[in-house]
Amino acid sequence: MAFSMKWRSLALAAAISAVLTPAPAQVFAGAKRVFVIASMEGADGIFNRTSQTVSLTSPRWAESRKLMTDNVNAVVEGLFAGGATDVVVLDAYDTGQAISALDIHPKALLLSGRPVTPTLELNSNYSAVVLAGAPAMAGTEDAVLAATYDFQNIHGIRVNDKPTGAIGARAMLAGTFGVPVAMMFGDQAACNELRELVPAADCAVVKWGIGRGGRSLSHQAACDLIRKTAQRAMGRLSEIKPYQISGPVEVKVEFTTGARTMLFRPQAGVQQVNARTWVFNGKDIVDAWLKFGDF
Repeated sequence: MAFSMKWRSLALAAAISAVLTPAPAQVFAGAKRVFVIASMEGADGIFNRTSQTVSLTSPRWAESRKLMTDNVNAVVEGLFAGGATDVVVLDAYDTGQAISALDIHPKALLLSGRPVTPTLELNSNYSAVVLAGAPAMAGTEDAVLAATYDFQNIHGIRVNDKPTGAIGARAMLAGTFGVPVAMMFGDQAACNELRELVPAADCAVVKWGIGRGGRSLSHQAACDLIRKTAQRAMGRLSEIKPYQISGPVEVKVEFTTGARTMLFRPQAGVQQVNARTWVFNGKDIVDAWLKFGDF
């Protein structure tokens, strides 16, 4: 999560422009475009940040990239088997350097680098969103690598007083464009989090948290389950409704002690509650959230 004031101003302007600009026409009537938001935390076999998920320095980083990429490619295969006409994959892990164009499924389009536009290039031209490996929010019991966007700097986020992590925020962002989160894969806790918001969504549970570790399906079994679940979700799109909230919206962010909150300034819609907590208000979720940061 970037806290630069310059970036926040540019991000807000770009996002408002994107939201107000009509989505491009679909390529053809009946097209089913799917937007996949990919994270590493939910991939099978990944349980440890130090040894597995710190880019370039973790001793098992190359293995983790392969686990994540194979899981994402299984999603893509299932989506196309279920009738998707186009699939865009956003590498949303860290700075977007986990998935290579060398390894992504040949029929998918890779969106890489962070940050991209503050609303992730998502728009109403998509039929569905898939959360590929999104983690449960920080503090969730039995979650694997739980984090609320930034595990080092953010203690918790509440939207209209409801605890919210990346799963909820991105489901709300998709809902703004009338797009449902149709499916996700990850650990059991993360899938439970999505199901609380989108009960009809399909979930492929590939691992379960136990203490600081957990149990995982084998890599092949996980990929097979993900592929089948994605294909099933495509056949159920009419049953899965977008997660939408009406405005006005309050986003309350509690940062950790070490976070650089001094970069925020009280202004219209932005209020400091205490040394670690800021409140961001807006007419809807996009307006409020972008005063805090990108999605």
